[in-house]
Amino acid sequence: MYDFDHSLFLALNFDGGPTVDHIMFTISGTAMWIPLYLLILWMVWRRSGWRNTLLFLVLVIAAIGLSDIVCGIFKANGLLGRYGLLGDFQPRWRPMFTPELEGLAITPDSLYVIRKAGMAGDWAVHVPVGAVAGHYGTVSAHAATVVSMAVLSCAAIRRRWFTVLMTVSTLLICYSRIYLAKHFPMDLFWGALVGSALGYAAWLVFKRFRTK
Repeated sequence: MYDFDHSLFLALNFDGGPTVDHIMFTISGTAMWIPLYLLILWMVWRRSGWRNTLLFLVLVIAAIGLSDIVCGIFKANGLLGRYGLLGDFQPRWRPMFTPELEGLAITPDSLYVIRKAGMAGDWAVHVPVGAVAGHYGTVSAHAATVVSMAVLSCAAIRRRWFTVLMTVSTLLICYSRIYLAKHFPMDLFWGALVGSALGYAAWLVFKRFRTK
């Protein structure tokens, strides 16, 4: 599985130059998506009223927060790993710190130092300047949070064009994490599963308690 995941990552990660780097940083960030978040709230308000919009907002925050917490469990800097409660579980290093991808017989810690120093070289993995951060990407919190919001909002709004918009936006955000060498495809897949489960759970709560 790791061999397939590594090969797929290398096929998707490439050096697009400073312009594409900037675009991917923007897509991976938050500010670009604020108009979309406001559109979601407006559409829920128009469809269901203020009381249901407030319930929806609370559930979105809860789903996103829980998604981030669950994903953090599988990282050494998460709630469990931080206090040594993960036992023998080994969190997975981000692609940018994975020596196997570069054909190097060194430790991930050593590659981390090299990346942080910005050493030039004929690298197989493209790591944009400024992307070097964190250590582990075992389960993608980015994928989990954005998918949880997409599942809940699409279920609440139920418009085909909106579902297409959210699907495209989610795929762009997930791909940006590969381009920035933050996550392997399987990290994103597991994150999407977490987000789907929590987003659907939030939808069930919304459907149960919303006012007609």
